[in-house]
Amino acid sequence: MHAILDPSLDDIRHYYGEVLQSSKDLKTGACCSAEAMPDALREMLADVHPEVRERFYGCGSPLPPALEAMTVLDLGCGTGRDAFLLSRLVGERGRVIGVDMTIEQLDVARRHQQWHADRYGYAQSNVSFVEGYIEDLAACGIADASVDVVVSNCVLNLSPEKGRVFAEIFRVLKPGGELYFSDVFADRRIPDVLRRDPVLLGECLGGALYVEDFRRMMQAVGCADTRVVSQSPVPLFDASVEAKIGNVNFTSITIRAFKMALEDRCEDHGQVATYLGTVPGQAHAFVLDDHHRLETGRPMLVCGNTFDMLANSRYAPHFRFIGDKSTHFGLFDCGPSPAANAGAGNAPSCC
Repeated sequence: MHAILDPSLDDIRHYYGEVLQSSKDLKTGACCSAEAMPDALREMLADVHPEVRERFYGCGSPLPPALEAMTVLDLGCGTGRDAFLLSRLVGERGRVIGVDMTIEQLDVARRHQQWHADRYGYAQSNVSFVEGYIEDLAACGIADASVDVVVSNCVLNLSPEKGRVFAEIFRVLKPGGELYFSDVFADRRIPDVLRRDPVLLGECLGGALYVEDFRRMMQAVGCADTRVVSQSPVPLFDASVEAKIGNVNFTSITIRAFKMALEDRCEDHGQVATYLGTVPGQAHAFVLDDHHRLETGRPMLVCGNTFDMLANSRYAPHFRFIGDKSTHFGLFDCGPSPAANAGAGNAPSCC
């Protein structure tokens, strides 16, 4: 593995490699339980090795649909829980790459690779695990425009160079590819002294991104419109952690973004999208984000960005589209739900 990028990564590696031996050792509610997962994924979880499940430290369920035969990159894969779930979702013709810097966690994942391949009836494992830094995916052997989907589960907050991570993500994504991740966000910038606290950092609080800084980072890599899929407040179970953190409020948010040219506002071109009901597990409606639920067979007037997210991505075969951008009617009248505004300001969602 290439040289360490920042001294704080040593603290993180120690916390996840040695301090935490199971999810029971966590001091906050940043890591959600399996109960937050969709039913279909929860059923698949029964086919994940118990040791892998016990050492899971994610904060959401960032596994999007329609992944058959895709190449998916899991950033901060840990012991491989999500990677092995993705192995089922992409099928034997798909590929999953897990990247993590903590060798103790990768040892667990690799130890159970063949176990999962046998469990799923695959001739060989379709998952590979790479020891490396998410800030430098080139050193991990991941080429430009080689990945269909990038996922991450409560890991990006741990990086001391988040802008570099997002730049690498959009480098490796194919045109029309999707970033789909869950992480902890803050309603203000975290003071430097707290950002360096090993426990707060390891518990996904010290490095939590201020939502407006996240918006700016995404704009810097050419992503003008990201969407909130779901969110929930992060409870603090440990009195010493609560005493340190003060008045900062934390929210676990699942976000999706696409590698495509989008406008920084939602514009109205009179375009219509109709969901065909064909995405696996979403027979009755397709949920793009917290304010776009497209019912099967029901034409829906959408903004230009939403139209492009659906028409220029892997979701296109599941929709019928009407319209183009030849006529402009001004700003599109849509907005995030009240819950989205309360939890994350206006940052992770354009419209």
